[in-house]
Amino acid sequence: MKPVTNSSHPTIRDVARHAGVSPGTVSRVLNNSPLVKETTRQRVWEVIESLNYTPNLIARRLSLGKSLRIAVIVPFFTRPAEVERLRGVVNHLAHTQYDLVIHNIETPEQRATDLAQIPYREWVDGVLVISLPPEEEFLPRLKTAEVPIVFVDVHHPELRDFDLVNGDDVRGGYLAARHLIDLGHRRIGFIGDLPDHPLGFTSSRDRFEGFRNALAEANIPYDSNYHAESVHGQYLAQMLAEKMLTLPSPPTAIFAASDTQAMGVLTAARHLRIPVPEHLSIIGFDDIQVAEYLGLTTIRQNLYASGKAGVELLLERMIDPKIERRVVEIPNELIIRSTTFPPNS
Repeated sequence: MKPVTNSSHPTIRDVARHAGVSPGTVSRVLNNSPLVKETTRQRVWEVIESLNYTPNLIARRLSLGKSLRIAVIVPFFTRPAEVERLRGVVNHLAHTQYDLVIHNIETPEQRATDLAQIPYREWVDGVLVISLPPEEEFLPRLKTAEVPIVFVDVHHPELRDFDLVNGDDVRGGYLAARHLIDLGHRRIGFIGDLPDHPLGFTSSRDRFEGFRNALAEANIPYDSNYHAESVHGQYLAQMLAEKMLTLPSPPTAIFAASDTQAMGVLTAARHLRIPVPEHLSIIGFDDIQVAEYLGLTTIRQNLYASGKAGVELLLERMIDPKIERRVVEIPNELIIRSTTFPPNS
């Protein structure tokens, strides 16, 4: 039976009374705090649903002195990898009182504008920065910001004071090349991003480093003819792959630094009528949703889990700013599908 209240608009105190907890506990449940026992969380949510309780966000913001907003600063947020990370963020925030504000960054100027706003609490209550290394000039301001900041997929030596969620791109690149080497490939190509991206991305560069490490370990000489870089994108990767695959002695396998670029390599092979994987093995990186549909062998870095872990750390830091700094490592995993095979010759 639905609990009875004295108002058609139940309050947080009504929820607390019927659940047998304090209003603070109800607030922590609404904010998805990990500090609440699971049995208590379930009991509170049952009461919230039975009362049809809906928090008055405007009143809450005024009473708490908070914006009840979390900002995510993310580059090129329509790219598949970032979409998957944002899914982890959005799904975890779904049962909290926090609104999500997404700031899409595509230029250094946009990054500078948004990072300059972070220190001010009236803007948001917490900030998640995804895949965007901060410029040196902003580091002192970020370290003294009034709001908690968590970085996801950002490798920078000066972020020792911040909570971080990262994968190991060097290790991932090594795993990709090692898989191809173990299959028997020796002529292995690499297609990645330009190393000097204006936003300072490091993932492609680090994956190439791991790739080179694996080649060196297997005593396979590096051949610059099998190395191509361009602006990130499927079409440009296709152009690079077509050029590489029409060499007098083309590679028998190609490691693309992202699944998006691997899709370009697949298209190039189709245009050139090169059978995959019988005459060309292809491996990508990320394991975006379409990778399984394409049967693409890839390195999974669990993008969804990285977004979820980032917002979990942020919510915990917002509750207790004095907790120890945390670093979460998202492990890479080789996912073998149908685009890799031993070389034909």
